Amino acid sequence: MSDRATGLAPSRVIAVLGPTNTGKTHLAVERMLGHASGMIGLPLRLLAREIYDRIVKRRGAAAVALVTGEEKIVPPRAVYFVCTVEAMPMERSVEFLAVDEIQLVADPERGHVFTQRLLHARGRFETMFLGAGTMAPLIRSLVPDVEIVSRERLSTLSYAGSKKLTRLPARSAIVAFSTEQVYAIAELIRRQRGGAAVVMGSLSPRTRNAQVELFQSGEVDFLVATDAIGMGLNMEVDHVAFAGLRKFDGRRTRWLHAHEIGQIAGRAGRHLRDGTFGVTGEALDLDHDLVEQVVEHRFDPVEAAEWRNARLDFDTLPGLLRSLTVTPGVRGLNLTQPALDETLLRRLIKDEDVARIGRSRGAIMRLWEACQLPDFQKTTLDEHARLAREIFEALTGKRGRLTADWVAPRFADLDRDDGQIDQLSARLSGVRTLSYIANRPDWLDQAQGWRDRTRALEERLSDVLHERLTARFVDRRTTALMRALNVREDAVADVNPDGAVVVEGHAVGRLTGVDFQIDKGGSALEDKALRHAARQAVTPEIARRLGRLAADGDEAFSVTPAGAVLWRGAQAGQIVGGDWFAPRVRLLGDLGPTAARERAQRRLEAWLAAEAGRALRPLRRLRSAVESGALKGLPRGLAYRLVEAGGIVGRREVERDLAALSQVERRTLKTFGVRLGAHSVWLPALLKGRSPAVAQAFVASEPFRPGAAALTLLPDPPPSARLLSAFGLRAAGRFAVGVDMLESLAERRARTKGVLSETDLAELGITVEQAKALAGALKTTRARQPDRPDRKPKPVKDSPFAALSALTAPPVPARRKRPRRRKPA
Repeated sequence: MSDRATGLAPSRVIAVLGPTNTGKTHLAVERMLGHASGMIGLPLRLLAREIYDRIVKRRGAAAVALVTGEEKIVPPRAVYFVCTVEAMPMERSVEFLAVDEIQLVADPERGHVFTQRLLHARGRFETMFLGAGTMAPLIRSLVPDVEIVSRERLSTLSYAGSKKLTRLPARSAIVAFSTEQVYAIAELIRRQRGGAAVVMGSLSPRTRNAQVELFQSGEVDFLVATDAIGMGLNMEVDHVAFAGLRKFDGRRTRWLHAHEIGQIAGRAGRHLRDGTFGVTGEALDLDHDLVEQVVEHRFDPVEAAEWRNARLDFDTLPGLLRSLTVTPGVRGLNLTQPALDETLLRRLIKDEDVARIGRSRGAIMRLWEACQLPDFQKTTLDEHARLAREIFEALTGKRGRLTADWVAPRFADLDRDDGQIDQLSARLSGVRTLSYIANRPDWLDQAQGWRDRTRALEERLSDVLHERLTARFVDRRTTALMRALNVREDAVADVNPDGAVVVEGHAVGRLTGVDFQIDKGGSALEDKALRHAARQAVTPEIARRLGRLAADGDEAFSVTPAGAVLWRGAQAGQIVGGDWFAPRVRLLGDLGPTAARERAQRRLEAWLAAEAGRALRPLRRLRSAVESGALKGLPRGLAYRLVEAGGIVGRREVERDLAALSQVERRTLKTFGVRLGAHSVWLPALLKGRSPAVAQAFVASEPFRPGAAALTLLPDPPPSARLLSAFGLRAAGRFAVGVDMLESLAERRARTKGVLSETDLAELGITVEQAKALAGALKTTRARQPDRPDRKPKPVKDSPFAALSALTAPPVPARRKRPRRRKPA
């Protein structure tokens, strides 16, 4: 309030001036709380809310009021008032009064309000103006009885030059001057550095506080903001980077002034911690002289304050317009350019209906009030003028105020929380407009009820907007991992019983056996963080598991037909080479001590060799007999071919050798489990039990797999004989056929003299054409039956043993000639 209105002695007026981080606002709050009552005016609703919350914690909610254009919390016995400068209730008498950021008297849009407070707002006992040192000469000239108190910055501010966005240090604030640029930078920071909080003047206090908490708590290390952070918002920022040096000031796009750069850059470093500033993105490097000004806090003094006549003439519309153009007539004060309210007034009075209504003093005052409605939604001048006209017509209508019929549908349009960031921000701007209206009891019916509803809606939309901003610009998992990446001793990493690996509460992959499968990151940064965090969390557990694997008994292991070697049900290795009884196994994963991994790999290979020896015992016996010389001659050669083929060979391939076998040799082969069939020679025991699964594991790397049908077409090139043998098959022409099926086919053909019935074909699972193809592929010089021990084989004509057979055959006795009878004479 004005000291002139009280009739009391003038209060003590103090101007506390200095650069940022000098503790000016903190001093004012402490001084206010030292008085029985007080009021402080702040430049932003966000800052007002911050100071309000701070004082409530110390004095309780009942003693503190918050008064802004969109929000009024005024307890009945409030003694401390925290306000935006425009909303300060100057009719209240308080012992202490303070106005922050008083250098805004030079602002073209709002300067006249700050000038009015500088000239006329006083506390009964003490008045304090806080601002930049550049205000000292002007304040001395406008307020002769002022005491100037200069304060030095508590920490050093230095210039760090230009850095890429991806190279900025942690705890940096990146400043941009448009919403689009803020979002673009935040998106880049999310991809490259894990995430960023977003702060803009258009955000509601609730959203802004939630975003700042992301930064203050360390969940993200970067803050992307507009120049709103230059207005006293207190955050733990170590570095301020300008992404641009031009801004739109409401009238034109211009270069930043040196004192504006200093005001924003000064947010780096708080209390006794030093800070740095610089440029990034497309911003040009700062000039050396400009850097010196910012670092040394040397700026040109403010030469004049914006001023507008506060004693307006509401008798007539022309009189009101004339009173708005009255010049100050005082050195150091400049008549301000028409603000939005004056522009709206001049536009509306051109309307005949408005001019007709606005003939009385009361109507003109109502028109001026309607024109002072802030444009929170940043609409066009026509749209904002239309809204101001609606309010004016309602205020001068029959009911003299806005009704529920007017506000309810507008509220209903905003009462939605779907959509993305831009849509939610637009709705919040609309809610701010309704909140401003609801905080004017003389404007709206049932104003208190609508105040409560708009406040609740703003809080709900603010929470949703915070969630959307966080979801879009913060990768929580990556930020958590990045904290682990900084080699924090207290980073929480764990492996759950189900194998899920969790770092700082976020799942990063799964540990199966001794193999860690890392989740795919959304960026190279996240992949790097994942790998690092995984090593911290998983390596000790894998080392323990490798030790247990190497010491476990045979019952803990198994093998699958796909070549996977399992340990306690989880894959630990993969067969990559060797043969059945000397396999090579690749241990999965790459984490764990090298020595422990080698021991575990050798354990898998030793178990697999033993398991193959048990499951493929007939093949192993045959191989041992060949290698040891227990089998000799033709049986040894035949056994060698069986071992090489995996246990099955076609009879035609060894026909000559079979024909030359003696009965003793045949019995010897039989003792090793070899069966000589009509079309195949094989080891039947390899087709039973777990033998096929183990045999198939050793050929899992080959691409061919037989189908479920009785015949499978062979690819080109054909698969190895070992692969076919592992499935109990052999090649017959262009088909892979089961040996059992071939023997059954031979028996049926012998029984039916080569003619297969439809029943035979159905039971065999083949068609007539397939049967003919098989017959052609298996055709021999004569029909063959399975060898019988009591059947004496006949040597083949061209066999090298045919001569030996002839020599050892018993001699044929000579026939005695019967004497010829002589005829009687």
